[in-house]
Amino acid sequence: MIMKTGSKELSLLRFLSAELTRGYFLEHNEAKYTERRERVYTCMRIPRELEKLMFFGIFLCLDAFLYVFTLLPLRVFLALFRLLTLPCYGLRERRLLQPAQVCDILKGVILVICYFMMHYVDYSMMYHLIRGQSVIKLYIIYNMLEVADRLFSSFGQDILDALYWTATEPKERKRAHIGVIPHFFMAVLYVFLHAILIMVQATTLNVAFNSHNKSLLTIMMSNNFVEIKGSVFKKFEKNNLFQMSNSDIKERFTNYVLLLIVCLRNMEQFSWNPDHLWVLFPDVCMVVASEIAVDIVKHAFITKFNDITADVYSEYRASLAFDLVSSRQKNAYTDYSDSVARRMGFIPLPLAVLLIRVVTSSIKVQGILSYACVILFYFGLISLKILNSIVLLGKSCQYVKEAKMEEKLCNPPPTSTPGKPSSTSQSKCKSSQGLSTEENLSASVSSQPVHQKETVPPLLVTSSSDQFLTTPDGDEKDITQENSELKHRSSKKDLLEIDRFTICGNRID
Repeated sequence: MIMKTGSKELSLLRFLSAELTRGYFLEHNEAKYTERRERVYTCMRIPRELEKLMFFGIFLCLDAFLYVFTLLPLRVFLALFRLLTLPCYGLRERRLLQPAQVCDILKGVILVICYFMMHYVDYSMMYHLIRGQSVIKLYIIYNMLEVADRLFSSFGQDILDALYWTATEPKERKRAHIGVIPHFFMAVLYVFLHAILIMVQATTLNVAFNSHNKSLLTIMMSNNFVEIKGSVFKKFEKNNLFQMSNSDIKERFTNYVLLLIVCLRNMEQFSWNPDHLWVLFPDVCMVVASEIAVDIVKHAFITKFNDITADVYSEYRASLAFDLVSSRQKNAYTDYSDSVARRMGFIPLPLAVLLIRVVTSSIKVQGILSYACVILFYFGLISLKILNSIVLLGKSCQYVKEAKMEEKLCNPPPTSTPGKPSSTSQSKCKSSQGLSTEENLSASVSSQPVHQKETVPPLLVTSSSDQFLTTPDGDEKDITQENSELKHRSSKKDLLEIDRFTICGNRID
């Protein structure tokens, strides 16, 4: 009976009228649509926040890279001068050289040896050998080189750290290593092989630039978009995204140096004709633009699918800034260039060896005027390094204060006895509580590291930045309780514990 009466009331005109006048109220599901709107706003903020992180990270890599060309030779000279003039001061000290000076000399000797070894590698023969291969072969080779570069970076810093620790380890200990000389040869072999690997990458990119139909360059650029497919549809937490961000910073800076090498080789072949630079300029801009576009799209969709806000990039930037500020402390246990290598997987030594090899083979220095220009250029690099370091240090202190991480700089460093904090560090922190935050940061940054007494044999300690959280524990608990929908704040691993192992080896706990 009901079906019969309902069927009498139904008509085509009534159905069309209902479809045209049917309404609905979005406020009935306000939370859902508010969340969707916030996701749109987050995607709109990602390019700005990501590029701010990239900009800061690239200048951190530039600072570590310029250190190899500017301050490292001067530090090696001062260390050798101290070693030669040691009889004049007497043998009152137990150490002939400070541990930092020993590491500087080792870095300088490795650079010099690898530079002379690179002279036996023929760049022209390598170029023509790669150019004779098919496009598909070169595409596969380039992908294999990217994977090999990550593997080399993952294992390379371990080799260098093992050399530095073996050379500076206290002699009173029981010998538990194979000796300094085997570690030194391992380090030289690593830097040489990694430099050759980067040279093959640069040569493949040079062949792509000089190909007539640009097909190889197009395929290599499309490889960046394949990266989106491999990362966007995976589950990411805040720490995993930090690993990817560090890897993207290192990859982008390395690509910039590779493009510089390609431009230098091409300009040499065309007798430094400035018109040819404008021929290369569109291709260079296309490679850089594709890299930036891929990073923006990748991070925008990763944050969208995993409900991560754009504010997380400011936390990443504060973590990188904390590394820089903590490396200038009195209790610093590592050089800043080494901390950048651990954090991002960027090791400047192989890249510096290759750039020196390319520059010296591309630019011929003849005459007094040429040598004067080289000296002026060197002083210009030193000025750029100092200016870059000052600006980065000021910005890092600002980011650390904005993230409220100043108290972590006063925490005691790890000692040889676990569970017992250092009394000297605690007294320093107590005495510095009466000072302002800016005075604490400026005093700790401008002071020089002090060598600790060897009353207790020290263990192989890690950097102080590996032990602290990005935000205090109490604050993080309050944030997670108040904002339970922000899942990225309840992570298992701290941001400051992310290093090159998870970046290059893809080991995610």
